[in-house]
Amino acid sequence: MNNVETELVVVDQDLPTFADFGLRKEIMQSIEYAGFKNPSPIQSMVIPVIMEGRDVVGQAHTGTGKTAAFGLPALNKMHLKGGIEILIITPTRELANQVSDEIFKYGKHLGARTVTIYGGSSYNRQLDLIDRGAQVIIATPGRLLDMLSRDMLKGFSPSTVILDEADEMLDMGFLDDINEIFSYLPTERQTLLFSATMPQPIKQLAERILVNPFFASITKSETTNTDIAQQYYVIEESERDDAIIRLMDAEDAKKTVVFCRTKKEVDRLSNVLSAAGYSAKGLHGDMEQRQRESVIKGVKSDAFDVLIATDVAARGLHIDGITHVFNYHIPFDPESYVHRIGRTGRAGKKGVAITLVTPLEFKELQRIRAKVGTTMEHAYIPSKMDVKNTQVNRLLAEIEKQHIYDEAHKVLDALKEDFDQEQIAYKLISVLMERNTVQGPNQIGIAAERLDKILSNLESRGGSGGGNRRPGGGGGYRGNNNRGGSTGGGYRGNNDRNASGGGERSSSGGGYRGNNDRNASGGGERSSAGGERGDRSRSFSGQNRSDSRPRS
Repeated sequence: MNNVETELVVVDQDLPTFADFGLRKEIMQSIEYAGFKNPSPIQSMVIPVIMEGRDVVGQAHTGTGKTAAFGLPALNKMHLKGGIEILIITPTRELANQVSDEIFKYGKHLGARTVTIYGGSSYNRQLDLIDRGAQVIIATPGRLLDMLSRDMLKGFSPSTVILDEADEMLDMGFLDDINEIFSYLPTERQTLLFSATMPQPIKQLAERILVNPFFASITKSETTNTDIAQQYYVIEESERDDAIIRLMDAEDAKKTVVFCRTKKEVDRLSNVLSAAGYSAKGLHGDMEQRQRESVIKGVKSDAFDVLIATDVAARGLHIDGITHVFNYHIPFDPESYVHRIGRTGRAGKKGVAITLVTPLEFKELQRIRAKVGTTMEHAYIPSKMDVKNTQVNRLLAEIEKQHIYDEAHKVLDALKEDFDQEQIAYKLISVLMERNTVQGPNQIGIAAERLDKILSNLESRGGSGGGNRRPGGGGGYRGNNNRGGSTGGGYRGNNDRNASGGGERSSSGGGYRGNNDRNASGGGERSSAGGERGDRSRSFSGQNRSDSRPRS
């Protein structure tokens, strides 16, 4: 095979439309129904090549439309004459379900049937659904290899094989399984490999399983999404809990993912954030599958605001509407950083990625910046007064756009019997402000003067000061940031970071899309993951934020 990295594609500024690809009319119906306008860069690169039948290696970060990039042309080539035509291998059950949802959406006008195969579900049910006429299998490596080695998939000969999130499969230890799976597949096939990063073992895998592939990649400077504003805050180790609560208050995050290193840390932080008034739940590998599915369903349907997860549990998780990603600890490697922050800033939306670091972690921070070619802005954690000022500005904006209900006149008339109008206004505003108390010490994080000394000492020892620091060294907040209608008092400069909420996308243990009841996710909620907000609310809407959202 030719060198996998010999072919690099540069995309013109003027992107084509989906109509330019010559896709079937049934596929175009699905594209229009999905609301797609113009193809993303990775889609423009690979869709025409896949339709020609050539093997492809696609490197692009999460949220760039990779599923449509391989799904649309693969479905377009189907004959629909019986038998499995497409095999998609994903690292996790959650990603398998999400890819299955997408493939069903793209292929429903064709009549394409999909089935998901992964561990923890009945073999008989999955095999029965395949026998009923599925044409597309989306599978995790372990269950698929088990079925193949036991000769449970009779006449299994897919013409298109797709590896999605290949680098995550490597991280999870599936590389040997993948190599063995390909020993059961036909040699005459089209193979597509997609990965956010391209470590050496993945390049070697591509050398083995692909034939003269077309290589499509983004440039190094684009390894992290430019729609994601990246900041880091320098703190003492003991300040992590206070820091993350203060930043979540200041950021007014709508839907958040917090990444932790360990399962124990996930459970503990879930309780901490719940006690602070946030509707938070945890997700990690020790949870039963039904519990995991219940949590994922909840975050997708906006039943709670904050998901706390380990890297392994969140791998391949695609959730719409994530506005903020927090790294409670800096990740162990640059690849994990790319995957973590890729949960936000998707589909053209703006996102924010925040990392907490101690001075001892500066070398790790610098290593990540150098490896992924990203720019992180250093900032100081706002004081209590900073946050209160921001809350006042949000309150002003919310009052300005608030609709006046008829019942308000009755309340006002009743209050006028005991108070004048100015007193009434003060009291009502105070009621709203009381619901947004700012917790923790006034100052959190390492002060500017001390931080400068620390950085100077690190540099004198041959270390590095990490990311880009704003001039002046003064710290504080950044002023006038519009986040969902708020005016003034924000913490970033003039960035509109509105993000749309994610619709519910339920999952199931396999089955055809469209003929299976996917509302029965089962599994109780974990009490340690945190409950409702209770009487406290972090918005000025006059009601608890968690109470205004549907329950899972």
